[in-house]
Amino acid sequence: VLASCQREDNVLRVGMDLKYPPFETVDLNNKPVGISVDIANALGEFMGVKVEIVNTDFLSIIPALQSGEIDIAIASMSITDARKEVVDFSEPYFYFKILSLVNKTFAIANNLTIDSTVEDLLAVENVNYIGLASQVSTTIPQSYGKEVIESTSLATAIESVAQGTADVLLMSANPVVDGYQANPTTTMVLWDSFVSSPIGMAVNKGNQELLDQANAFIETFNVPGGLYDVLKTKWDATILENLGRFGLEFY
Repeated sequence: VLASCQREDNVLRVGMDLKYPPFETVDLNNKPVGISVDIANALGEFMGVKVEIVNTDFLSIIPALQSGEIDIAIASMSITDARKEVVDFSEPYFYFKILSLVNKTFAIANNLTIDSTVEDLLAVENVNYIGLASQVSTTIPQSYGKEVIESTSLATAIESVAQGTADVLLMSANPVVDGYQANPTTTMVLWDSFVSSPIGMAVNKGNQELLDQANAFIETFNVPGGLYDVLKTKWDATILENLGRFGLEFY
């Protein structure tokens, strides 16, 4: 276990960006809370080590793994080919549906509704997509041959859609719905999912021992009374409140 943590204090340092409720966030006392925090703590129990949550900006998580600042990332990180070149991923433990936050004026002009399909959206010409650099919000539209304005800030990307300087932002459900709830008169959610993006834990290249332990841990999620059941019991009401449409089954 100690070798997996790469230190001798029996602490597993778990990196995540605490800006994405209800998966990664903080409570009123600035204490890390959320679904990913619960997963991290359960991994620590499984391994018999203490867990330290290291709040890390999402774009800095892979460099933090490479530098040894953190041991593992449990950060709602999509498994992509580009990322697999620089880190090793566990088996997927969630599949996040990638939805679209759409500028409402653009939607009305192009006859798009909350029940339109991805094909309906892709058929629209001259769409200004905006996405976060090096994330699926950029790479998915690009895979369809679309040009994407790259942003380093989720808040800026959402504001761009709300103000109409961009038309569409692809993200997982919570950021999209949060963006809509903050801008209900100028945006809408297109609920048809582009893909179900596999979410994995990440370790630095070559840290096979920790990767094996993470995968052994993930194998326990589906047993009766396992972590999936625990998380659904604890978080479904919150997710339903946040999404307004789906519970944890959505993931």
